[in-house]
Amino acid sequence: MIRYSLKCAHDHSFESWFQSAVAFEKLLDAGMVTCSVCGALGVEKAVMAPQVQAARKKASGPLSAPASPAEQALAEMRKKVEDNSEDVGRNFAAEARAIHDGDAPERSIYGEAKIEDAKALVEDGINVTPLPWGNKGKAN
Repeated sequence: MIRYSLKCAHDHSFESWFQSAVAFEKLLDAGMVTCSVCGALGVEKAVMAPQVQAARKKASGPLSAPASPAEQALAEMRKKVEDNSEDVGRNFAAEARAIHDGDAPERSIYGEAKIEDAKALVEDGINVTPLPWGNKGKAN
């Protein structure tokens, strides 16, 4: 795993973890790295100093607690989406299209979609938005 300090075109700074440097580049080239503050696609690596600790310190709080106001806002947004929308899982693209076409009841949904399926929805005038978090575990 590798952690990068990132910056978007709107000058928001944030950090994110990636499986590897190669994985980061692939995700960036595919348009799948977005700003965690505003959702912008214009993201690039920011200058960062290496983190070196002389001695091990005891953790100051739980690892699951948001470390910054941006992370707190993201956690609150995720909870609001999950509390007020239906998780349709990997069936997101088909369900979004069915709702748009009137073949399914209108409601707020979230889930997973392949990038090409999401692009097809947008090209067909179906409003969808990528969410700036993965599907690993639900918000608390």
